[in-house]
Parts: sequence; C-alpha cells; structure tokens
Amino acid sequence: MTELAVVWVANLYDSYFNSRLTDQNTQQLLSSQDMIVPNFKCDKQKHLIAIIGGHDHKISLQLDTILGIYKILQIAYVALSPMISVKTQLPSFYRMAPNEAHQYNGIVHLLLHFQWIWIGIITADNDDGENFLQILIPMLSRNKICTAVIEKYPEPSDFIEKMSSVESLRAMAISLTSSKVKVYLIYADIVTIASFKCFIYFTTLSEGITENALYRVWIMTAHWDFSSNAVHRALDIQIFGGALSFSTHSNEVLGFKEFLQLLQPNVPKGDGFLRVFWEKAFSCLFSESNIHKESDDTCTGEEKLESLPGALFEMSMTGQSYSIYNAVHAIAHALQKIYTSRPKPRAMADRGRWDLQNLQPWQVHPFLRSISFNNSAGDTVVYNEDGELAAGFDVINWVTFPNQSFHRVKVGRIDPQALPGQEFTINQEVITWHSMLNQVLPLAVCNNNCHPGYRRKTKEGEPFCCYDCVPCPDGEISDQNDLDDCFKCSADQFPNKNQDGCHPKRIHFLSFLEVLGIVLVALALSFSVITVLVMTIFIKNKNTPIVKANNRDLTYALLISLFLSFLCSLLFIGQPQNVNCYLRQTAFGVIFTMAVSCVLAKTATVVLAFLATKPGSRMRKWVGKRLANSIVLGCSLIQASICTVWLCTAPPFPDLDMHSLAEEIILGCNEGSVAMFYCVLGYLGFLAIVSFALAFLARKLPDSFNEAKFITFSMLLFCSVWVSFFPSYLSTRGKYTVTVEIFSILTSSAGLLAFIFSPKCYIIILKPGLNSKDQLIRRK
Repeated sequence: MTELAVVWVANLYDSYFNSRLTDQNTQQLLSSQDMIVPNFKCDKQKHLIAIIGGHDHKISLQLDTILGIYKILQIAYVALSPMISVKTQLPSFYRMAPNEAHQYNGIVHLLLHFQWIWIGIITADNDDGENFLQILIPMLSRNKICTAVIEKYPEPSDFIEKMSSVESLRAMAISLTSSKVKVYLIYADIVTIASFKCFIYFTTLSEGITENALYRVWIMTAHWDFSSNAVHRALDIQIFGGALSFSTHSNEVLGFKEFLQLLQPNVPKGDGFLRVFWEKAFSCLFSESNIHKESDDTCTGEEKLESLPGALFEMSMTGQSYSIYNAVHAIAHALQKIYTSRPKPRAMADRGRWDLQNLQPWQVHPFLRSISFNNSAGDTVVYNEDGELAAGFDVINWVTFPNQSFHRVKVGRIDPQALPGQEFTINQEVITWHSMLNQVLPLAVCNNNCHPGYRRKTKEGEPFCCYDCVPCPDGEISDQNDLDDCFKCSADQFPNKNQDGCHPKRIHFLSFLEVLGIVLVALALSFSVITVLVMTIFIKNKNTPIVKANNRDLTYALLISLFLSFLCSLLFIGQPQNVNCYLRQTAFGVIFTMAVSCVLAKTATVVLAFLATKPGSRMRKWVGKRLANSIVLGCSLIQASICTVWLCTAPPFPDLDMHSLAEEIILGCNEGSVAMFYCVLGYLGFLAIVSFALAFLARKLPDSFNEAKFITFSMLLFCSVWVSFFPSYLSTRGKYTVTVEIFSILTSSAGLLAFIFSPKCYIIILKPGLNSKDQLIRRK
C-alpha cells in the first residue's frame, strides 16, 4: 500500500452546484492542465482512474454522463433515489452509501415506533422534492400515517426574491407556527437545508418570532448536516434541539481528531481550500490575502478548530466524511488487488515499480466490485450486486447547547442485513428531546386517542387519521387505544361494564342448592309422599266397595305412575350429565304415558260398563280387566318404542349454549332430535285428548259411576297445563326452560292425583259410612 500512496495524485474540484461548472471541471480532469482538449492525452502526469463525488446525486449523475463514456469509475458518497437503477443505467457508478430505500423504510419504522401518525413534510420545490413525496407518501398511507401539511420551499436562487415580500414571509411563518403539527419530516438535501435555514433566520429576524415558537420535532434525512456557511453564524441552532436524523452508518476513525488539530493553513503545499475555509470560519484574513478587508482581524494560522461552534465545523467525522474515507480506501484496495494479481515474472521484473499510466479505467471495475475489507474503524466495507455499500443507516439524536455547539448521539440503526423483524432498533431512553418538551414523548396525532371501550369513526371529508370516538355497540369491546372496530369477546366471556375487557361467563344450570331448585325438589318429594300415603290408604282399604268399584289394579298402576312422575322431575335438576340427559325426557315420556293410559283405561271401563248394562248389549264381552290392561300396555309400548328409536338414532347429550345469555353459559341437555322430542309430547297429548273426550262424554252417567266427572276435570287441567307449556318452553332459556317443564310435570301430575283420588280419600277417611255397597246402589 505504500507504493500506491506514492503514485496517488488527488485533485479537488468544487461544482458550486452549477451544471456548467460541473461539466467544465469534469472535462478539465480529462484534459491537460492548461486547456480543455477532450479525447487527447496531452499530459502524462494526469491519468484519471476514479472520481469520488459529488455532494448530491444530481452532480453525481451529471458527472457520469461524461465519465461513463470512458468507463471511468465514480464512487458517490450520497444515496440515490430508489427510482434510479444503478446496475442497468449506470454501470460505472458505485455508491459508498446504502440504498436510500432503507432510509424510507427507516422513516416509517421510526414514525410507527413513536406512534407519530400526524406529520408535516418539508421539501424543496423541485424535482427531487417531488420524487421524495411520490415514494414516501404511499408508504405512509399504507402504514396509516397521515400527512397533515406539505411545505415546499423555493430554491435558494428564488428564495431571496420570495422573502423580499413581507406578506410571503409572514404567511410562511404563520403556517409553521400556527400549525398543530408537532412532528416535521425534512427532506434534507442541500437545497432544502439552505432554504429552510434562511427561512428560520429571516423569520426570527424580521417577524420577531422566537425560536421556542418554532420548536418542533424535526426528522431529517441522511443529507442533513448542521455545518453551515459563515453567513449562518447568527442562526440559533437551539430550534433543532432534540432532532432526529438519519445518517450513513459510521464509526469513529482513530487519529482523525488529532489529524484535524495538526492542520496548518500556512503550510506552502497544503490544501488550497484550507486557507479559504480558515478565513470564513474565523472571520479573519491572512496578511497576503487579496480579498478586500472587511475586518481588522488577521489570521495567524494558530487558531484552534475545536474552538469553532459545531454549526460551523465538527471535530468528529460525519457520515459523509466517513463515506469518502471508505471510498479512498476502496480504490486503494482495488489497485492493490490489481498489483498483486500480476504474473510473478513481470512483478519481479518491475522490482517494485508499477506504471499506472498503462492502467485503463475499465480494468479497475472487476477488482473494485469484488473488494471486501475491514477499515481502521472495524467496519466491513463491501459492495452488493447493485454496486452500493452493503450497510444501513444510523439514527442520530442532535443535542444542542446555548453556545452553538451540539452533540450527536447514536440512538438507533437500520440494518438491512439483520434478521426479519429486527432491521430497525432504537434506544428511546437515551434520546434528549427539546427543552420545551421536558423530556415528555411528544404526540403527533390529529386528535386525542380513542380509549378502550370506544372505536374510531372517520370524519367525513377529513384524512383517515382524523376521527371521532364512538362507544362500542352492545356486546362488543375494544381493549386498546384507537381501534377501528370493536370486537366480540370469546364465546366463554362477556363484556364488562366499560366495554374495555371481558369477564368469564358463569355456568348456568338449575342446581339443587339454589332456592328455585330447593323449592322444586321439596314440591316433588312432597307430592311423592302424598302419593305414597294415598296408595297406603287404598291398600289398607282394598276390600271396601269404593276401591273395588274403581278397578283396584288400574288405581294402583295410576298411583305408581304418578309417584314415578313426581320423582322423574328430579332428573331435570342438577348439572346435566350423560346419564340424566339420556333418561330424563324418555323416562318422563314413558311414565306419563302410563299414567295417562291408566286414566284412559279407567274412562273406557266406565263408558263400557254403562253401555254393557243395556239389554242385549254386545259390549259385555269387552268389560273386564283384560281391556284395561291391554290399553295400558299397548299405549305404553307404543311410547316406549318411540323413545327407543329416539335413543338409538339421536340421543340427548350435555351441551353448552354460549350465546343465548349474555353473561352466562347455559349447561343443558341437547335433545338430539327435536322431532323425536315433539313426537313423544305429541303422542302423550293425543292420549290426553282422547281421555278427556271420553271422560267428557261420560260425565253425565249415573252417580254410581261418577269417577268420569273427576277424570274430566283432571284431564282438562292436564291439557291446559301442557298447552300452555309449549309457548313458555320456547320463550325461556337455561334453567327457566327446565323449570317450566318441571312445573308442568308436577302440576299435571298433582291435578290427576287431586281430582281423581281426593274425593275417594275424603269418603274413606272422613265419611266411612258412605263406603258401603248399599250406599253405592242407593245413589242415583
């Protein structure tokens, strides 16, 4: 590398941001020192291999229009717009800067991290600013970030003319100071920086607006640099305190600060630009200067660069300087690879000497494209396939001080080589915000957040970031700020009172331990005990006429059926299980069918007995226990068959109903087949109607057979209860549905027990004298 340093000749040119001067200086690099003669080599000492520059992409692209003809490589140290394809359009162009697309992604990540969704954008009023907006605004919209205001500042050539109008200056100042936007993104290219600084300077100078009135959270792109021209010396940089900017990734280069401290503008063969900079920075003139003296201060050359405010000069290496540093080393490494790749016999013949005059620029490209080295700061420098630096951007926090100095604090990074989801990192704790914010995270929203329990509703005619907050509908919640839609709780939960969270639903079923369950159990057991007592009375008086006259076997069967009916209601109480779900409806159907068929058999016996008393009647052969037993067994077997089919095809099972009640989960029995359930009830209803019809027809029979009257009343009550059962059953939910069925079972069974057996018990217990054969015959 020492040999390369001997042959390396550097030429520095300033483009002055002027297209004509850029072309002129480029052609001068390709010609002799005295005159511009393109395509001729009149000076062997000037053999151009590479160019580093320029300061913005416009100059870089303009340089490439000429350098590309000769395949002279150019290394730019600024990022290019993603719209430009370097690989296909600019094959001789390299960038010692990352792809600017990473910066756009970093901007979006930064805004989303701090939840800044209502921002302003400041750009230059030119093509670069327009391209910036065309790329960024769609990305912001896709991530639900609104652009509240876009300020376009004129180019410096037009700025002074526009600022000469007091009205224009006041309008721009009012627009910035009255805006509710607290976060501004600045496309910090050189044009925008110059115009914006001039605006700040003139606004504070002529309008009397303090810097505190203009404080905002400024986010700047990687072009930003606090270093200004000397004419901006009076500009107070406190307005930019707490700003965040993107910067090409850099590290501290060892020895750089010491190198700056040793710079001497009086060295005869020093940097030609150094004396000019020295005079402007220290506001002095060297004694031999030809410039008209506007100050009595004379430059001694002993002034200290570290005494300059940071707004004029930084002692640390900036991102752009770091890129230039890497670009110089990249070219040196490429030349070193060319040197070491020569055949050994030729290398020995050269004896350490190597003539660069015979090296063609196009020969350097493959070596430069494949370089990979670690610089003195410890970073790896390597190009990707598109000829750009495979690196990311740093996020810088600018901490300003009243003495015009500042400190750059690296608070985050965009690393495109990181794992997915880890490309953007930031340490919010080390950020120093503007003093007016008192270290409170600034907000950038169109309106206040919608709190949990509310949802956003877009305002008509306003950007999507501006919205009203409306309560969530009943049954829905929102548990975060600024949700667009409320949502329902999971099926096993329900919204709380504020509709900002969910509570677990309670299990709902008719329990033995609750008041309603205790009451129903007490009623069922009481009626069961009464039934047992009635049966005991009838058994003890089984040989009495009143018991014999009413078919003693049917009476016992009816009492047993009623007893079981009262007890089967207990199957409906308690937590539903497979067994009780399987048995309760089928047991109820079969037992109740037996009870109703006993009543039907009693009624049929009474009617047939009356008809058989007529002379010549053929009904006598039907009178007897055989008919009654056939009716009971036949009717019960039909119902048992229906229940058997039901259990074999679609049996009932325990089921959870999570939707009928808002705050409870109904634990009940799913009937399996609703059709079979209604078949059971329908058949039972058919028997009840037949029994009621026969009893109604037999109600006026002689008093000796007046049991038909009581059967009529009992079946009337029975039918009334079960007719009213259906609408009640269908209109209730949960344990109340079960309660309706239990109540119907108990009521209808109690009606049969009371109307059929209470008159007989009255006679047996209280009027035993009437319980004789003579009394039965004597009655009408």
